[in-house]
Amino acid sequence: MRFLAGLLFALAVAAAVGLGATLFTLTHGTAFGAFTIGAWTASPRTGTIDIDPYARAIVARSGALPIGSGDGIAFFSSTDDRGLKLDGRCDVIVSGKTPQARFWTLTLYDIDGRLIGNALNRYGFTSQEVIRKTDGTFDISIAPRARTGNWLPTGGVERYVLALRLYDTPVGVATRTGRETPMPSVVTGDCS
Repeated sequence: MRFLAGLLFALAVAAAVGLGATLFTLTHGTAFGAFTIGAWTASPRTGTIDIDPYARAIVARSGALPIGSGDGIAFFSSTDDRGLKLDGRCDVIVSGKTPQARFWTLTLYDIDGRLIGNALNRYGFTSQEVIRKTDGTFDISIAPRARTGNWLPTGGVERYVLALRLYDTPVGVATRTGRETPMPSVVTGDCS
C-alpha cells in the first residue's frame, strides 16, 4: 500500500512538473532557430515545414498566422536597443531604415498579441504611408500623448511588443542572411 501511494505521488509530481514546464514554454516562447539584430528577433523557420514543435504549439495556441518563408519574415521587439522593456508610458523612437523589402509594416501589440485600442484607430504604419526624411530614413514616435510626424499611440499600457514584417525580402531566407542587415533602432526616451 505504501509503495502504491509513493508511486501515485511520484506520478502526480512528474505530471505537474511536466505540464507546468510545457505551459511555461508555450506562454513565454522559445528561441529555437531564432536570430537577433539589435532589439529585433525573428524566427525564420516559423512559417515553414521545418517549424519546431514548441513554435508549432505556440502558433496553434495563439491562432496566429505566421508569414511563409517565401513571402517574408517577421521581427519582434519587446525591448529597446539597451534591453529596457518597452513601456507604453514612455516615449520610444523607432528610427533608421528597414532592410531591403518590397513592402513592410510596423505594428504595435500588447503582450498578449492583441492590437492596442486607441481613439484614432492607429495601430501601425506601412512603408507606403510613413513620412520619410530626404535621405530615406524615418522616425516613428511611439508614445502615450500625440506627437508630430509619424506617431503611434500606446494608450499608456504598461508593456507592448513591436512587430516589423518585411515582405518579399532576402532577409531570413537562410538564418545567417541578415545578421549584418541594418535594422531600425529602438530608443526609449522620456518617461513622464
